[in-house]
Amino acid sequence: MDKGGIDPPGLDLARLRAHLDAERPGAVAGELRARLIAGGRSNLTYEVSDGASRWVVRRPPLGHVLPTAHDMGREYRVITALAPTSVPVPATRLLCTDPEVLGAPFYVMDFVEGTPYREADRLAELGPERTRAVVLDLVDTLVDLHAVDPAEVGLADFGRPEGFLERQVRRWGKQLDASRSRELPGIDELRAGLAERLPASPAPTIVHGDYRLDNALVAEAGGRHRITAVLDWEMSTLGDPLTDLALIAVYSGTEQPSVPGVGDASRAEGFPAVDELVQRYAERSGRDLGRFDFYTALAFFKLAVILEGIHYRFTRGKTVGADFERIGEAVPGLVDSGLERLHRL
Repeated sequence: MDKGGIDPPGLDLARLRAHLDAERPGAVAGELRARLIAGGRSNLTYEVSDGASRWVVRRPPLGHVLPTAHDMGREYRVITALAPTSVPVPATRLLCTDPEVLGAPFYVMDFVEGTPYREADRLAELGPERTRAVVLDLVDTLVDLHAVDPAEVGLADFGRPEGFLERQVRRWGKQLDASRSRELPGIDELRAGLAERLPASPAPTIVHGDYRLDNALVAEAGGRHRITAVLDWEMSTLGDPLTDLALIAVYSGTEQPSVPGVGDASRAEGFPAVDELVQRYAERSGRDLGRFDFYTALAFFKLAVILEGIHYRFTRGKTVGADFERIGEAVPGLVDSGLERLHRL
């Protein structure tokens, strides 16, 4: 934690303190200190403390110009709505839509203890039995999320589930077009095949949009390690729940690329096989997974487009940090895996 009086980029502690004192009198007991937990092109996340209590502040990236891409109100709304459910989320404290306070909208939520596991080496510290239990808990938590009735928690208008899959294919196709810099054999076949094979979606649910182990916190609770909070709800909406499950399948499988910059948690000893995770979801949710190959093909396409976008920015000198030079190597394999699933249909 930074010493008092030192503001991390994008967070004016004096202005934050003044706003909290005005909106939540008595909540802050002492001088605020803060540290940046996560930054970059995604939303900025800070741990803030007054010496007695800890909170998390989330705001859009510095210099962003598209508020819809980093909608603080949307994240705040879904996390607040899920608070009374069995889905573990931090308690929310305040939403500020006035950009005059910190230069952008932001919200404040409670700090939750836990670790986001991205690398197999880190996950190995838990041991095989705890690793297995945590990943199964991740699946069970997804079942709980998809069992929430959006209307009952005030989210009936949170998205447009009609045509959800069609919009997903179109959206990621446009992202691909914006990142073209080289020949990628098969990727246009994959894109077209997805558009031609759209299944009928089950009843819509709240969809996280980027559901994976490193978007959750894991800590010991009740004598065992479990998911203590699901984070990063910026892509959440109402839509097809099987798209969330497919992301778990892709991130947990052996076909996930082994290159720097891409998490390899699924290679840890004790990590359950993809088939077991999918079967557990099917049994606990009661959903028909007869067309699940489409969803995994779509997930491979989505991940391929995301990594190709990173590769595109790297080749143009637009990335900051390490582990970008080999990202592009992973894309052809993802395309092949997507086509293999598509050809099963």
